[in-house]
Amino acid sequence: MTTTHFGFQSVDETEKARHVRGVFDSVAPKYDLMNDLMSMGLHRAWKAYAVMVANLQEGDRALDIAGGTGDLALAFSKKVGQSGQVVHTDINEAMLRTGRNRLLDAGVALPTMVCDAEKLPFAGNYFDVVSVAFGLRNMTHKDAALAEMNRVLKPGGRLLVLEFSKVAAPLEKVYDWYSFKVLPRLGKLVAGDDSSYRYLAESIRMHPGQDELKAMMHKGGFGHVDYHNLTGGVVALHVGIKC
Repeated sequence: MTTTHFGFQSVDETEKARHVRGVFDSVAPKYDLMNDLMSMGLHRAWKAYAVMVANLQEGDRALDIAGGTGDLALAFSKKVGQSGQVVHTDINEAMLRTGRNRLLDAGVALPTMVCDAEKLPFAGNYFDVVSVAFGLRNMTHKDAALAEMNRVLKPGGRLLVLEFSKVAAPLEKVYDWYSFKVLPRLGKLVAGDDSSYRYLAESIRMHPGQDELKAMMHKGGFGHVDYHNLTGGVVALHVGIKC
């Protein structure tokens, strides 16, 4: 049996996706509210920065992986216009339904599909931008997912990975206290689920740091990779350019 991490636990790697799906099935109804509460609204600024860096133009094609409740897909759709295309995907159907309904409420209908980032059902060299926000850390084989993202990008296309990362040393103690003491209690109070938010804190600690992820993206086929630390490294935006 080959194992991988699910938070701080070791699980059979064939079972990780099921465990992750259970987490997001549970949190989907309160996902946006919890994002606002636990980040004190900062997730909106982080995503707005990613949209700015994506620099999508009229007519471009964008793929939003682990798109969840559709924040980035909605913002991207405003950039590419009627002549462009934004595809909204997630491996979790409950999250995707929540996102699709939110997009429709905003008057935006986008191609929406359940798909696995490790086996993307798209032609190669198709998209101008691929994004994954707060989803890469939940993937079982990150190297395979990054290679797939590279495959579907056009040469010169950009991959944006917005993800929790390694915080600056002076923030570590307070960040650990907040992550392991406050977040689970907030999850219990608001979403009736403390274990999913405990997993969130654990999964962040198990995710590659800034330089390690940069190296993984190079290995996945991206020629130029840079990252931008946001809020003291609580979040980092990695940008990879396909050769």
